[in-house]
Amino acid sequence: MRDFSNDHDWLSINTATVRRQGGAEVPLARIIDQCARHGIQAISPWRDQVAAAGLAQVCSQLRAHGIGLSGYCRGGFFTAADEAGRRAALDDNRRAIDEALALDAPCVVLVVGSLPGALEGKALHKDIGGARAQVRDGIAETLAYAREAGMPLAIEPLHPMQAAERACINTLAQALDLCETLDPLAQGGRAMLGVALDVYHVWWDPELERQIARAGRDRLFAYHVCDWRLPTRDLLSDRAMMGDGVIDLPRIRGWVEAAGYAGYSEVEIFSEADWWQRSGEDILQTCITRHRTVV
Repeated sequence: MRDFSNDHDWLSINTATVRRQGGAEVPLARIIDQCARHGIQAISPWRDQVAAAGLAQVCSQLRAHGIGLSGYCRGGFFTAADEAGRRAALDDNRRAIDEALALDAPCVVLVVGSLPGALEGKALHKDIGGARAQVRDGIAETLAYAREAGMPLAIEPLHPMQAAERACINTLAQALDLCETLDPLAQGGRAMLGVALDVYHVWWDPELERQIARAGRDRLFAYHVCDWRLPTRDLLSDRAMMGDGVIDLPRIRGWVEAAGYAGYSEVEIFSEADWWQRSGEDILQTCITRHRTVV
């Protein structure tokens, strides 16, 4: 496997990991400055943070620090109760692609959506099959725009616990089936639709090794790391720092690299009760150390 002995080689910080520090929200400009001070070479920012800071300002700040992107969070949420909602989602995904181009991102990560209304606690229907059909059609239409722009899209399968409200694509196999249907690879062609592999969501899958090999270097666009905490106190916002949970991170990393992936390990941690209560210095230094020692 690749040598991670240099603390900063192949490490990226998803800005969700440090978007709250000491229990308070912090601006993206501060996060970028903190990452630069720690020698971190790549980040994956969230669209709401970029919007709050201003796209042009973020582009300028990243260039000034020599920081690149490992991905852009996020597009998706294609499902809606009516045609107007679906069209609005497609428009928003086109905007996400335009922003990613300005930021020189390698891909837009897609959290695809599921039952309309479920995020607000009132699902408008129970037809998850219909939701998956909407997702397929939404990705297909967005992919046409992405191809013209030259911006790859990365489907992120989410843990089945989030199948109702955030993503009805829940295994790597499901995501790859969509990739192969919507973006078949011609001989020597470049994949424009691939996957973002987040260990938090897929570590449990008995098919994981085989599906990672199936994805290969052509479809593995992003790799996210954290850990699964025991006991888990919240299914969304209680991820553990690498090494503090039950995921066999070196084993999965070995599968990913054996498949040809040579990109960043992107640390993405949502941690309301723990890490988001700590200082940015503590969070980032721990990410650097754990990336070297346990990832």
